[in-house]
Amino acid sequence: MKEEERLELIKRNAAEIITEEELRQLIEKKNKFAAYYGIAPTGPFHIGYLSTLSKVFDLENAGATVKILIADIHSALDDLKTPWGEIDKRAQYYKKCIELAFPWSKKPRFILGSDFQLDNNYMYDMLQIASMTKITRAKHAASEVCRLREPKVSEMIYPIMQSLDEQYLDVDIQLGGIDQRHIMAFAREYLPKLGYKTRIELMMPLVASLKGPSVKMSASLPETHIKIYESEENIRKKISEAYCPAGDTNNVILHLCKFLIFPLKGKLKIEREKRYGGDIIFESYEELEKDFIAKKIHPLDIKTAVSDQLIMQFKKARDYFEKKEQMLQSLGAQFLP
Repeated sequence: MKEEERLELIKRNAAEIITEEELRQLIEKKNKFAAYYGIAPTGPFHIGYLSTLSKVFDLENAGATVKILIADIHSALDDLKTPWGEIDKRAQYYKKCIELAFPWSKKPRFILGSDFQLDNNYMYDMLQIASMTKITRAKHAASEVCRLREPKVSEMIYPIMQSLDEQYLDVDIQLGGIDQRHIMAFAREYLPKLGYKTRIELMMPLVASLKGPSVKMSASLPETHIKIYESEENIRKKISEAYCPAGDTNNVILHLCKFLIFPLKGKLKIEREKRYGGDIIFESYEELEKDFIAKKIHPLDIKTAVSDQLIMQFKKARDYFEKKEQMLQSLGAQFLP
């Protein structure tokens, strides 16, 4: 693959890259490079994570070795979204969900945060950055990710540790959602203060909630998301009721097409009766969006096609977790399908 093709593949669907010029230089310099995606195992694993995770495939196809960080310590630092005694169990649950959510040609490389974040050198660097950082700066960095209802000291540590992860995972790129922007900017500001290089920050858009763009998709609000191991019936019901006004592309159905289905499948087949135009296959998201805006495609037809794709993609997860009800119950009632 040519350098320009690799660059365009990495840029595809990205919300922001800091900076694109550094990314171009990286690709020109290296055929192989390293990236990581970090996820804190807090609430139920749902479709909101998949738009960013699916970017791993583009990165790998462009020459990256991608590490997936299960940030178990972070899940407790963020206002105890995961109690300390539960972080190992939730980490294993997230690892399994990620393994089952995609058609991996080879298993992804997982790393636990607790496997390296408690080492002496890491802790020393964390304390150095903490001594340089004002509370207002740390609070701003954490503001889009942590709860900060009554800010705890641990929530101020959160962005410091995420910044150091770039160095200790030895990567060139950090991949995350656009909600991570403040932390990524913090990393670029503070890592050089310890003599470490800045990394390229690759941010993906967030998927809209099932309830529409005015309501954030949240693990704590089951009506806003779909767990990857929910029943076929639940998936069809939730997708059929999802916010998707004709002609308006700012909705979860079009987002799933753009950030998940087309990057992985490369096409979408919509089945219709002949009197409504018959079946149609879209070879690109742009073609689908154009027809949707022009109201040539009915929202219900797209919803049916998206339901079919999700049901097929999540079959392994459903089959696995159908036999793990006791394990899900031990995680908490909100984890049940």
